[in-house]
Amino acid sequence: MSKAVKELVAQDIARRLGGVEDCVIGNMIGLDSGTTSTLRRQLREKKINVLVVKNSLARLATRGTRLAPAFEGLSGMAAVLYGAEDFVSLVKEAVKLHDDDKLPAFEARGGVMDGERLSSEQVKQISKWPSRQEQLSILAGQILSPGAQLSSQLLAMGGALASQIDQAGEKNG
Repeated sequence: MSKAVKELVAQDIARRLGGVEDCVIGNMIGLDSGTTSTLRRQLREKKINVLVVKNSLARLATRGTRLAPAFEGLSGMAAVLYGAEDFVSLVKEAVKLHDDDKLPAFEARGGVMDGERLSSEQVKQISKWPSRQEQLSILAGQILSPGAQLSSQLLAMGGALASQIDQAGEKNG
């Protein structure tokens, strides 16, 4: 491939990855075309994009960006996974694919988060974190808990008073 063609391909990769700040690097080599097509469709449904690139071209395209550390020390081809609702959801999906027996060739090789390179082990650890949706539900529960407790305590006192008045009315009536 000539230098001019490499530059054009690197520019296209840079355009596609423009605005992407966090990603997971996977390996899809060894998957047949039918499996790859099915996998891409499943990921698209979850708003996850996949871009398979040669590492040297990806390094050229991401030079000076927050994604650059993801390609350090890698060789061959890489599948760049990006998108999803939040980064933790993306990582959870990548690790789920890594552990899937139907996709033995898929491997979560690492990634980048907040401009820092992630190893395969770090990706697995991040997959155990709560996703954005889970964090919001935890936060909502913590916010609503004191109000619910106060409400139940106030209603309990009123219920006890109403019961005593009812009992007193039955004795007198």
